[in-house]
Amino acid sequence: MTGTSEAREFAARHVVTPEGDGPAVVSVVDGRIESVTPATEPGALADEIGDVWLLPGLVDTHVHINDPGRSEWEGFDSATRAAAAGGVTTLVDMPLNSIPATTTAAALRAKRDAADGRLRVDVAFWGGVVPGNAGELPALAAEGVRGFKCFLVPSGVDEFGGVSEADLHQAMPVIAALGLPLLVHAELPGPIAAALPPIAGADPRRYATWLASRPRAAEVEAVRLVIRLAERHRCAVHIVHVATGDVLDDLRAARDRGVPITAETCPHYLTFAAEDISDGATQFKCAPPIRERAERERLWEGLRDGTLDMIATDHSPCPPPLKRLDTGDFMAAWGGVASLEASLAAVWSGARTRGFSPRDIVLWLAAAPARLAGLEAHKGAIAPGRDADLVAWDPDANWVVDAGRLQQRHKLTPYDGCELAGRIVAVFLRGEELDPERPAGRMV
Repeated sequence: MTGTSEAREFAARHVVTPEGDGPAVVSVVDGRIESVTPATEPGALADEIGDVWLLPGLVDTHVHINDPGRSEWEGFDSATRAAAAGGVTTLVDMPLNSIPATTTAAALRAKRDAADGRLRVDVAFWGGVVPGNAGELPALAAEGVRGFKCFLVPSGVDEFGGVSEADLHQAMPVIAALGLPLLVHAELPGPIAAALPPIAGADPRRYATWLASRPRAAEVEAVRLVIRLAERHRCAVHIVHVATGDVLDDLRAARDRGVPITAETCPHYLTFAAEDISDGATQFKCAPPIRERAERERLWEGLRDGTLDMIATDHSPCPPPLKRLDTGDFMAAWGGVASLEASLAAVWSGARTRGFSPRDIVLWLAAAPARLAGLEAHKGAIAPGRDADLVAWDPDANWVVDAGRLQQRHKLTPYDGCELAGRIVAVFLRGEELDPERPAGRMV
């Protein structure tokens, strides 16, 4: 890297841009990319970033920061430190599990007050849809939320209630008129309730018990409901954390009919498999649950054919006692996986063995999430006019996750001890290398 803070150049043998990857020089002026120039003599780049790859900063649109109100779970300081360490230069905060939940404009202002001066990376916000708050949605949009999130089942916290079909009939026309997306936790209560009597009395320490309690049918029926409502109201919808390939055919058919629907999966669904999760290992609990190896492979194929648009972490930490590690009770433990810092390496570790390239990683972890959040004019790509959010990355370097060294507030993650591929060398926000001791992020 050369130059001053106002103008500088980044040169690398492998620069991933929307047009491809190869040796290039990225010129930055006042924190924005001015030009990307292919290098005709790649040998001249040896003294710059050199043989490692230059990626755009990642954009994670599914992060639970929980601040204010539950900052003992995760706060803006620790969450954005972890994001920076993982190459995530922009994240979008979910409207729960903070208190208050981001379901009113006043609550959003409380969020911003809590974040002010504490951000290591850029942060945007989703608003929430809960029963009875359809009238609040225009004010939330006017205050700058990037879209809205709802649950079709209980969320796990009282202040963010799940919505019914009737609630969605009220909210979706409003959201469609605002031109914003609705993100949906797509599980329906009916199939879950039907699954519980057969497992009554089953050992709650067994992972199989938790898996049986959240059947694939709950996801399938929820996605079909959302598709029907999106088609009726012409509301853009996004299905979060897809865990089963059973929904892929419905998503494909809906898109063929022109329904405005996108979908994501998460690193933990692409990395782990139910058959490998030990009884009592509640650090793996999440909803929907991590399913079998065959489901994992179907998700990878959904990414390959474009049915799944992107990958987001669903980083959802909590204090360790809530994970019930002492009893190993899956049914009582809080459901959520903490993974911000490991997401790039976890995805790359699985992707490279299946024939994917760093360009695929950039699409799933940067470009598509930026587009979902309406940030594509500034984020998600190494291209003129975008913010110079950059990650210098060595795809060939392996490292072992040591949970005790992670930047997240609580050092508990299912990735602890995993050997992953892809090591981050340096992270830059608007052209400046991130310093974990210096808040440099903005609310966007």
